[in-house]
Amino acid sequence: MVKLRLDAGNVKNPNVHKIGIIALGSHLENHGPALPIDTDAKIASYIAFQAALESGAKYLGVIYPAHEIKEINHGIHVSLEDLTKEIVKVLKSAKKYLGISSVVIVNGHGGNLPIVTCLYDIEEQTDLLITLNSKIIESEGPHGGSGELSMGKVLGIIDESEVENQTDLSRYGEVGLSMFTQARLNDPNIEEGAMDVQENGVYVDEVYGNELLKLAINSVLLDVEKQLDSHYGY
Repeated sequence: MVKLRLDAGNVKNPNVHKIGIIALGSHLENHGPALPIDTDAKIASYIAFQAALESGAKYLGVIYPAHEIKEINHGIHVSLEDLTKEIVKVLKSAKKYLGISSVVIVNGHGGNLPIVTCLYDIEEQTDLLITLNSKIIESEGPHGGSGELSMGKVLGIIDESEVENQTDLSRYGEVGLSMFTQARLNDPNIEEGAMDVQENGVYVDEVYGNELLKLAINSVLLDVEKQLDSHYGY
């Protein structure tokens, strides 16, 4: 067995090699005409990758499927049970081949939030410590709104010629989730986001996009530090 140089390179603590960071977004949902259908997956992957670069933790890639609540139908999603099974499968593989013992999941899609109810089962089945980080969802604002557009500008994934059509809600009712009446009635946060888009429109601000991404990356880095402190005695 080769003895690996776990302290080589820019590594402050060799225990960081026991931590994995993986993205969880959505690859198949509409975000208006200016953003691609895999916006959430790309944003979550960027945050996860940058946090792995800065911390030295292992970047584990991205989980393919995503979940959504039944009141919202703007893409192709799977059941919570199927998403849980896929997460367990991927993390078991990472543990087997990479020797990790804890994971930070970077969630970039609001429909995945119910996975928090399954985290205990995922930990039991994988024997891994799991942290779910949804900071970007808490910060970015309405679906397909100014936050996602601004981050999309930073990442180079928006069609700027279509930004002016982003708030044509008769055609692109997924923006701000404005077309989903029942979801708006059920969730005050969804209603607030829909009203924001309807009343104020959207804008693209690269500085704002960078700040949102930095905020999310720093939040993931803090979760890595917490795992090092609590799980590995750093």
